[in-house]
Amino acid sequence: MKQEITICGVSAYHSFPDDGGKHPGLVLIEEIWGVDSHIRSVADRLAAEGFGVIAPELLPKGILETLTPQMKIDLFDPEKRNEVQPKLREAMQPIMQPEYAKDAIVKLKACVDYLAADGQGDGNVGVLGFCFGGTYAYHLAAHDPRIKAAAPFYGQPPGEDEIPAIRCPVLAFYGDRDAPLMQSLPALKDAMEKNGKAFEAVVYPHAGHAFFNDTNPRSYNPEAAEDAWKRLLAFLKAHVVG
Repeated sequence: MKQEITICGVSAYHSFPDDGGKHPGLVLIEEIWGVDSHIRSVADRLAAEGFGVIAPELLPKGILETLTPQMKIDLFDPEKRNEVQPKLREAMQPIMQPEYAKDAIVKLKACVDYLAADGQGDGNVGVLGFCFGGTYAYHLAAHDPRIKAAAPFYGQPPGEDEIPAIRCPVLAFYGDRDAPLMQSLPALKDAMEKNGKAFEAVVYPHAGHAFFNDTNPRSYNPEAAEDAWKRLLAFLKAHVVG
């Protein structure tokens, strides 16, 4: 089933199995393009696999009106990228502020509250997210000990002060053509290992940022996406399913 709900003052897309049973929950965190058709499709696919999924709209009002669907495509066009990037950075300024991050964590914890208390939930909750959402998947894992597993897709690494607080296993996905994240990945692996964290990074050859997004023909890599989906499901079922 699918429904629109409000959690902690923000709208959220809730997709869940309609079989009358109890199910593990997932917080699904959007890319910077909002809770769009791609995110809703991922939520529905996960619901079909037996998860109750909440996808909250964390972006402040006004940003989504600025970030047009065409910008999403042009950002991955080598001929148009330099023109789009300054507009994107300007639009993203509100979410780069420390107070925004604190508020976002509060809202994400409220989503965990909802899933943990949901009569259709079994009390187990995991998190996954893409790009912006991948970054916040790391953050939520560090700030909420109830998270059973975290699966960030091409997210920025967590701060060094956050890593000791991560208590759940983490399965992270990257494309080897995503240069900035490839540069930061070795240090992240070292930090996770030094802190004794269960961390695995899967890096796909010939794939770039947003390789999982099948609504963007310039970034989508079907082979990497298919393999990542299989790995994601196995990971979630191993650590979130009670």
